[in-house]
Amino acid sequence: MIDLDAWVPLAEVTRPHGVRGEVRLKLFNSASDVLLEQEEVLVRMQDGEEHEVTVERARRADGAILMKLYSVDDRNRAEDLRGALVCVRRRDFPPPAEGEFYAVDVIGAEARVEGERLGEVVEVLTYPSMEALLVRPDDGGGDWEIPLSDAYVGKVDTSAHFVEILTLDGLERLPPRRPKKKRTGPSRDTSESGDGGGAGEG
Repeated sequence: MIDLDAWVPLAEVTRPHGVRGEVRLKLFNSASDVLLEQEEVLVRMQDGEEHEVTVERARRADGAILMKLYSVDDRNRAEDLRGALVCVRRRDFPPPAEGEFYAVDVIGAEARVEGERLGEVVEVLTYPSMEALLVRPDDGGGDWEIPLSDAYVGKVDTSAHFVEILTLDGLERLPPRRPKKKRTGPSRDTSESGDGGGAGEG
């Protein structure tokens, strides 16, 4: 079931533009014009705080979008928005073309192989050469990365919320997810240590 009232992130604020409050947005889908047509968006700050804000104007600029939001009138206010997500309600998306679907509409969908439940679609991954469904299996093992191609994916029913996987032949499961360890003592300050590792984006 598609939640038409859900707020869907379409872009991230990368930096202020000029001194009059405009912000530069990095689009998650560079071809999308949805943000150019909105009178109101939801701004989701990095700390999780959310605000519905009126859009005063928006325009294209070198593959990005420049947007002026109500009450953001100078560079300092625009700087405060750096890293925030700009979201639009799902109902404001244009209808997908025949045979296409929006990634948000398959998140949480049941993945089936030969009519049997395999697990749940948890993400749509985008690579330079292809897109893939990340399926989390019910057996608790490693996830499956299913290429979004006619060879692997059959019917995608966003209304009934299921995806038909034609075959798993030739695919390998990802390593099982490690459970997060519970801290049993004070955390160690590594700000001046020689540790060079860090958590990557997941």
